[in-house]
Amino acid sequence: MKKMNRRGASVLVLALLIVVGLFTYLHRFLDSGERWASYFSRLNSLSEGTVTDRNGVFLAGFTANDNRFNEDRATRIANYHVTGDFWDRTGTGILTNFSSQLHGYNPITGMTQTKRISMKLNVDSVLDQKAYAALADRKGCVGVVNYRTGELICMVSSPAIDPVESDPVAPEGVYINRLISASFVPGSIFKLVTAAAAIECVPTIWQKSFFCEAKDEIAGVEITCPFAHYTQDFKGALANSCNIAFAKIAVSVGQQNMVDHVRAYGFLDSHSLSGIPTAAGTYPLEFVGDPETGWSGIGQSTDLICPYSMLRYVAAIANDGILCEPKLIDDGQPAEKSVLVNPDTARTMQDLMRNNVIVTYGDNRFPGLTVCGKTGTAEVGDGTDHAWFTGFLQDEAHPYAFIVFVENGGGGLSVATPIANTVLQAAVRRGTDMEY
Repeated sequence: MKKMNRRGASVLVLALLIVVGLFTYLHRFLDSGERWASYFSRLNSLSEGTVTDRNGVFLAGFTANDNRFNEDRATRIANYHVTGDFWDRTGTGILTNFSSQLHGYNPITGMTQTKRISMKLNVDSVLDQKAYAALADRKGCVGVVNYRTGELICMVSSPAIDPVESDPVAPEGVYINRLISASFVPGSIFKLVTAAAAIECVPTIWQKSFFCEAKDEIAGVEITCPFAHYTQDFKGALANSCNIAFAKIAVSVGQQNMVDHVRAYGFLDSHSLSGIPTAAGTYPLEFVGDPETGWSGIGQSTDLICPYSMLRYVAAIANDGILCEPKLIDDGQPAEKSVLVNPDTARTMQDLMRNNVIVTYGDNRFPGLTVCGKTGTAEVGDGTDHAWFTGFLQDEAHPYAFIVFVENGGGGLSVATPIANTVLQAAVRRGTDMEY
């Protein structure tokens, strides 16, 4: 009997080892099968994968013999966070996220014998070069989307490296795609969220006036503003980007209503850019009291936003509240549409953002363009400020929404708006098939 028990136990142990081995093999197969298949495919097949921009410009690809990138170094660097590299050093690159599609790999059938698999993107590689040059090696990002179609025509993060270098000397944070993979203190661009919430939650907002002498208090806690704006209405408060006015407006909206709008507009969520996950944001969700609600309403407190989330929001505002979900890849299908912002609220926000440019920033900063926007100078806490500018063009021929962010860059008006103008001017010229 004891011998039978020992044999039974041995069989159970053997069966358990077989099961563990099978699961280990399946895990390794699913995790590494593509690499195994692609290795042997390169020895015996004619498979070829290519990635091109919206105009057919070759960005990256592979053949049976080698990995390739565009021959121009400036093109490679400016588009690094779009393509990625063959070492998976940046998690947002097409070569990392869509390797299976490019190789024609299927876990059941293995490698297909397709001679050429091409993936066309919506980005304009030349526009990316313009944006990267405008950032001038500063840490930051630029994003531009066609708010009528959802095509993401510009995605740039700086600094970047040359992907052909297998062992580059990489600047700090070079592998982070700042447009979609990180969240930052938003500062005054967040007033676009507070303004929309006020329009919907404070019926008397248009009759209110706000007085600012650069300092005030909410429940005994001091709120400061860079300038004294004196008496102003709601429209003027947004144009002036008055901290004191918008802190009080956020309190009038109420913390829970602010949370509801922040959540509804997608600032707390991770989104999907053609299957690539984006960073989520933060906002004070637990009760914090009126002073902290005030600070959160002006984009400070514990607020953090992903630049991509703000780009989605302003794109929806520009499109009368309808979001055409941005797309990095041109798959021949229309963008998914949803109502992100109440249409009436969106149209009101369009007027407010246009007024910002007319009365505060000046149309002369954007020659020939009809820009609606909001700047931001976000206090980081280390004595530096993030520079932001976001908005859109009121131009049916060139319906572009944009976001510009310069990490620790300084003032939004002085630093971010010139970058936006450079990129938008280039985008309009590209959109009308004019040469540089």
